[in-house]
Amino acid sequence: MPYLAVTATSRSSAPAALVYAALLDAESWPSWTSYYQVEWELPTGVERPARVGDLRTIRSRLGRVCCRERIVEMVPDQRFSYDHAAGLFTSHRGSVDLAPAPHGRTDITWSATYRRTLPLLDKLRRRRLQVLAHDLASYANSIVSRHS
Repeated sequence: MPYLAVTATSRSSAPAALVYAALLDAESWPSWTSYYQVEWELPTGVERPARVGDLRTIRSRLGRVCCRERIVEMVPDQRFSYDHAAGLFTSHRGSVDLAPAPHGRTDITWSATYRRTLPLLDKLRRRRLQVLAHDLASYANSIVSRHS
């Protein structure tokens, strides 16, 4: 079955370290995405930063589990990659790449591949990914604004 590759870009006035931290801060996601809840699945009593192999569960505003993602690559302040471990899009893999931009800003490139299903979903997936990239940049910008 063919795959759909989608890429979305945005620019944040925040440095890459701050944008990367926002990606790892699951508790902040409901404030800048349409997701209701994002939780890291860590063993009871374990409190540590996320690492490759960790899982997180993402729930929609209706409380349903949208998906479970497995972290497959982490390069601090540069790249965060994941694949879906379970959910509607089990063949989905995504990556957020961060690159320095002029004046201390950060270019965000969020890319993903999906197994193609219905043509209408292609358009929705493109739009959704662009919204996520834009919302991540806006959220990081708001943190910079609050601290300046």
